[in-house]
Amino acid sequence: MNRSSNINLLNNNKKYDFIIIGGGASGLGCALDASSRGYSVVLLEKFDFCKGTSSRSTKLIHGGVRYLEKGQIGLVYEALKERDILKKNAPHLVKQVGFLIPVYNYFFKFYYVFGLKIYDFISGNLSFKKSKIVNKNSATEFVPNVSKKNLKGGVVYYDGQFDDSRLGIDIAHTSEANKAILINYISVESLIKENGKIKGVVATDTVSNNIYSIRGNNIINATGVFSKSIMDMDSNKFKSVIRPSQGVHLVVDKTFLKGKFGILVPKTSDGRVLFAVPWLDNVIIGTTDSVVDKPTFNPVATQIEIDFILENLKNYLEFYPKRKDIKSVFVGLRPLVASNLNSKSKDLSRKHKILVSESGLVSVIGGKWTTYRKMANKVIDIALKKTNLPFVKSDTGNIKIENGLRNIDFSKKSLSHDFFLTKEMIIHYVRNEMALNLDDIMSRRSRCVFLNTKESIRIAPKVVEIMSKELSKDQAWIKEQLKTFYSLTNINKI
Repeated sequence: MNRSSNINLLNNNKKYDFIIIGGGASGLGCALDASSRGYSVVLLEKFDFCKGTSSRSTKLIHGGVRYLEKGQIGLVYEALKERDILKKNAPHLVKQVGFLIPVYNYFFKFYYVFGLKIYDFISGNLSFKKSKIVNKNSATEFVPNVSKKNLKGGVVYYDGQFDDSRLGIDIAHTSEANKAILINYISVESLIKENGKIKGVVATDTVSNNIYSIRGNNIINATGVFSKSIMDMDSNKFKSVIRPSQGVHLVVDKTFLKGKFGILVPKTSDGRVLFAVPWLDNVIIGTTDSVVDKPTFNPVATQIEIDFILENLKNYLEFYPKRKDIKSVFVGLRPLVASNLNSKSKDLSRKHKILVSESGLVSVIGGKWTTYRKMANKVIDIALKKTNLPFVKSDTGNIKIENGLRNIDFSKKSLSHDFFLTKEMIIHYVRNEMALNLDDIMSRRSRCVFLNTKESIRIAPKVVEIMSKELSKDQAWIKEQLKTFYSLTNINKI
């Protein structure tokens, strides 16, 4: 993945089969799907790959236990099948993680185990261990510091866990191996139309400020919560069905779980899901579910949301984190689909919608990481129906996702004791994964900022110094990078 080489390919007067706008889960999935079928593909990302929601998920590949209660069996079935495919195709990233649902009422003990047995049945195979009911003693073995007052036992079940932005980069690697052209930091400014039909895009390389007119048979809008901005380039008549929902996640030390299992509470006092789960030698706690009116590229956690998570967790742990124990905060905006603009958060769907405008723009809205492959498959199928391109069936269910870090020597000395980041890795990210800015490496190629903000700030000068040599940048660039990075890390300051 070399950005300069890919930019140079745009200089050719070529008409692509697919132009994909957006480099998150949906866009990258579409790039892999289309390119692996043999179609020519160019993907354009305004910022960095997985800059938005796709790097800020709950890090779970799951069917959605809570959707069973809503009767959304089809959604759960599809997600569980995709969970198994992801585990098969990206075993270096997707792992099994166990959860304890602690119960303090005998009725809920059997209520939850009944629901999870349905979950197991829908899954239909042995890729993940089956759920089981446990007594109080067993529950405390799984999670030693679970609150024992009035504890009746619990239910243990298993789901998938992954590193979201790392999966995104590895999908990009796999797409490029299938001859897709992927470019970050290139912004689509307008659509090219002929006789009322979209025939391409005009894009600006924000690094060089060069402008490109790129022609294509199919234009895919995969910009997530920002889909409306691309739709407005096509027509301002479209009414948005996207209602972003803000999910806040707190990261604390692994000592707050004292085990390899996570805790999941299906319904808190206000009906939300609460979880604490081990991730990269830390613990992620979340999440909130608040509808926001307008999406932003750097969403901010409110003090109310942080307090809600901490206060609710007290009910389930004997040894629980306080505000001073938070090492990092990250916020994701879920691109939920609403039936109307007055929909409340609990009524919003994780299902996706695929919309085709009169001019031919194909927009994919909603969905989640777990079902990214299936969404992409449907998008490309629908797009092909409106063109004269020969139809080739998708085979992404059998395509292994490349491990972009397979040649990294992990025996090298890390720049930090809190997380693993070496000089060799930084050079690799710059040379082979299009990392142009300090935040690209600290937030998405590695997960340093998401694991420990203070430690990330401490080592940032070392990281940017290594980057500057690789990118042939001067001291002014280094100062500007640090200034921007410090500003970003201060957004969700506790």
